[in-house]
Amino acid sequence: MRSPPANLPPLDPAGAAHSERVAEHLRAAVRAHDGWLPFDRWMAEALYAPGLGYYTAGAVKLAPGSEAGARRRLPTGDFVTAPELTPLFGQTVAQQAAEILAQCAGDTVLEFGAGTGALAEAVLATLDELGIAAQYRIVEVSADLRARQQARLAPFGDRVQWLDALPTQFVGCVLGNEVLDAMPVQLFTWSARAEVMVRGVALDDEGDFVWADRPADAALTRAVSTRMPPLPGYVSEINLQAEAWVRGMGQWLARGAALLFDYGFPRHEYYHPQRATGTLMCHLRHHAHADPFVTPGLQDITAHVDFTAMADAALEGRLDVYGYTSQARFLMNAGLLDRLGRLDPADARAYAQQTAPVQKLLSEAEMGELFKVLAVGRDIDGGLQGFRRGDRRDAL
Repeated sequence: MRSPPANLPPLDPAGAAHSERVAEHLRAAVRAHDGWLPFDRWMAEALYAPGLGYYTAGAVKLAPGSEAGARRRLPTGDFVTAPELTPLFGQTVAQQAAEILAQCAGDTVLEFGAGTGALAEAVLATLDELGIAAQYRIVEVSADLRARQQARLAPFGDRVQWLDALPTQFVGCVLGNEVLDAMPVQLFTWSARAEVMVRGVALDDEGDFVWADRPADAALTRAVSTRMPPLPGYVSEINLQAEAWVRGMGQWLARGAALLFDYGFPRHEYYHPQRATGTLMCHLRHHAHADPFVTPGLQDITAHVDFTAMADAALEGRLDVYGYTSQARFLMNAGLLDRLGRLDPADARAYAQQTAPVQKLLSEAEMGELFKVLAVGRDIDGGLQGFRRGDRRDAL
């Protein structure tokens, strides 16, 4: 296993031993497939292999956004999500969820990948404040995170339940915060002869992981060719699994809407000629880098989202697209600044603790512009408050 770059934090002995076990599992997977494994399957094993993968082995993944976390010189976890930054994020999302529940005559919120439970906690508390005694359902693949969620959400009793499978029919509001980017992606590159090549993982003579390209099959060639022109040497991703997930929502979302928060772009920006090395990114202890082969099992592996593809998938699933905008615009439309204004400026310490995270959520240089919000669903009126200004559906 190759050594981490010098700018990454050193591994403790237990972490290093676990990563080597994951690496050996991945080597075995490569060897079992004649020495070459498509990257999406390699990524799936690195993230989700039972008892080994990043999301299934019990490591602390999300940094605390609380005061206790802020006091630490070296925060735990690998990245911070919006709900962990401030409860104001979840409170604002709850206001949009309340409108969706009213339009679909539902009382249930379904969240995919609930992290530490911070979003669920804020949404439930705010819906209670609004007089909506909502039910909450969570689909979570990580046993470690599910346990943390259960502890955090225990005060809400049996209003919160965890599902092991998708519902067969659902009426209500669906939430997915940074779910799409965690789904395994296929990597491709254009050859010098303008042919689509699928990028996979092989082993060198020392057993280290290396990139290896093979001609793409007809389906992948067609999918890539319809999204961008040939650009020899260009490397990028295509997330057919995430598209299938959104498309499949049309089979079980009977009435309501899904709010999907993630970092990404519309297609014309995603496959821009200047983005020639793709968007694949890894996160280890708050350090971002682009090498998925170092510290497997200990680092998150993600790719940005092609929101045009997700909107197309929703339409293919016979869902409607109700809105698409930046996170900053969505949060301002849905009332974040009003909620911030309820804080007491005289309590300088508490006020500062909330204004700094809000700045991160809204700033174009931080999460405000990179993160987008896509709303898809069925059989509601639409006109959702989070998209009333700055709706960018025409850019998809």
